[in-house]
Amino acid sequence: MSTPDTAAAPGRSLNGASPLRNGAFLALLLYRACAGLSYQVVAVTVGWHIYTITRDPFALGLVGLAEVLPYFCVAPFAGYLVDHSRRRTLGAVACMGLLATALALAGIAHTEFGAHATWPIYAAIALTGTVRSFLTPVYNALFARVLPRDQFVRGASFGSVVFQISLVIGPALGGVIVGWSGVAAAYLVAGAFAVVAAAAVFWLKVSEPPLLLQRAPVFASIREGASFVFGNQIMLGAMALDMFCVLLGGAVSMLPAFIREILHWGPEGLGILRAMPALGSIVVALYLARRPLQRNAGRVLMYSVAGFGLCTIAFGLSRHFWLSAGILLLYGMCDGVSVVLRSTILQLATPDEMRGRVSSINGIFIGSSNELGAFYDGVMARLIGLVPAVVVGGCVTLGVVASTWHLAPKLRRLDLRDLQ
Repeated sequence: MSTPDTAAAPGRSLNGASPLRNGAFLALLLYRACAGLSYQVVAVTVGWHIYTITRDPFALGLVGLAEVLPYFCVAPFAGYLVDHSRRRTLGAVACMGLLATALALAGIAHTEFGAHATWPIYAAIALTGTVRSFLTPVYNALFARVLPRDQFVRGASFGSVVFQISLVIGPALGGVIVGWSGVAAAYLVAGAFAVVAAAAVFWLKVSEPPLLLQRAPVFASIREGASFVFGNQIMLGAMALDMFCVLLGGAVSMLPAFIREILHWGPEGLGILRAMPALGSIVVALYLARRPLQRNAGRVLMYSVAGFGLCTIAFGLSRHFWLSAGILLLYGMCDGVSVVLRSTILQLATPDEMRGRVSSINGIFIGSSNELGAFYDGVMARLIGLVPAVVVGGCVTLGVVASTWHLAPKLRRLDLRDLQ
């Protein structure tokens, strides 16, 4: 499953070979795919579980809040640990945390108490937020150890493909299992994926940087990573653009309510709609893996986020299931361009010794914006209604893109060759 350490040494060219010929990179992709599948199966199942109990869109928003609060608290320290500890071990422990969440939720679903109360479900999701803060920093830090620098662009595209595949299969699989066997069975399947992810990262063969005998103070080290990010206009601009657009313009968190109240489908339809954005992202990432984008990357990034906002508006106005599915496919294609470009910028612009901390800050900007966006969408849906909340979010997204265009000229003029 993996190649010798010498084949995966950072900075060493593999004579133009595809990253997919690197066994250590394949093992890392397996870790990312299975961790993503575990998380996504739980996410779609929890959404259905909560909405079945409450029939309240605001309750869906609280799922995001329950996850993001512990994520915010732990993420800066997770980045520090990734930069100063064995990354494979941390990745395996985080995957065991996903397993614990899935087993806890399965147990809750089996009890009579779990059929009426929601707070135990929110408590279990809080554990997911804690362990999720380690998953992406571990991946990004190991990514730079298993691939040479001249393969970062293609490697980021393949990594995006694998991650988006998990976003397609996870929700679809979760919806099908919920429809056929119930929520408890779906949670158990998520736990099985977590076990595979833990094994893949724990036994991945890669050289890790030597541990420092004298570590910098925790808060000083975290501050160093934050200063690096906030002093880089390109990186900060890309993170802020994505954060505000996903925070204010996302529609995925409200899908359980749209399925029941607007489109009138069951859990299988929820799985389909949850999968469509990821399917669109896969199409784009596969194209960019074959034809890596170099020129006018900043402009393309901003155009794609504007398309994301337009698709959000169109989805909010749609009343037909398959039209909504098609709109979400385009929504995912726009988001896929953004994901690949941001991942490439992050890998090319970050020193190896700071990858954990920078990745954690990126996660606070971007990874948490989905959960905060879910809470925001739930609040707005209660205040102004489900459809107006989504349409207003899309309009705000277009405003954010226009502001970024003028406030971040270095990002607007970005050419990826300038970072290599």
